[in-house]
Amino acid sequence: MDNNDHHLQSDQSESDKNTCKGTRRRGKVLEDAILEAAWKELCDVGYNHLTMEGVAARAKTNKAVVYRRWANKPTLILSVLHKFVPPLPLLPKEVPDTGDLRNDVFSFLHGIAKPLQIIGAETIHGLIVDFGKDKLISIPQIIPPKEEDKLITAMTTILKNAEMRGEVKLEKISLRIISLPLDLLRYELLTTHEPVSDKIIHEIVDDIFMPLIRHNQ
Repeated sequence: MDNNDHHLQSDQSESDKNTCKGTRRRGKVLEDAILEAAWKELCDVGYNHLTMEGVAARAKTNKAVVYRRWANKPTLILSVLHKFVPPLPLLPKEVPDTGDLRNDVFSFLHGIAKPLQIIGAETIHGLIVDFGKDKLISIPQIIPPKEEDKLITAMTTILKNAEMRGEVKLEKISLRIISLPLDLLRYELLTTHEPVSDKIIHEIVDDIFMPLIRHNQ
């Protein structure tokens, strides 16, 4: 048994004090209960008013149990978002193929931005502020480095489909331009601390990306 398992089991006596008779929670069951309680608290009171004590009370456990697993509120909320919000980033299950490059790129960016709209501006802003500017890139881990290749691959597939339709010549489009919509999406998020609206996505696609594509053909 490793040290983490030992802690999970040793927490049992604390957490059981507030649970129903005959109900014993430990390990993943207890952690899931805490995450569910935190999700409900986030939905009910919002990020700014959410407290570790409030989460513990809703989960019917001791706040020490919560702190033992999550050192602070932002790390807890990140775990909550990963559990209850579609994977971040929300990489569409299928690359859009509407028959039009502009529509494909818009649909793709919208698919990434949609879960951020679910999370809401208050939570995104709170996470960024609480983690600090030195960790902005990883904060809500909306586009973590390990996902970059998948996103670039998807964008490249969209352009390959457009090439097959005769809309573009992919060999004339640099990797910097291919990644530009994603870079602008991230920049917008990290500078405004708010979900990216459809209006912003329209501007990224129609005012910046598509003109660049046409210029390079």
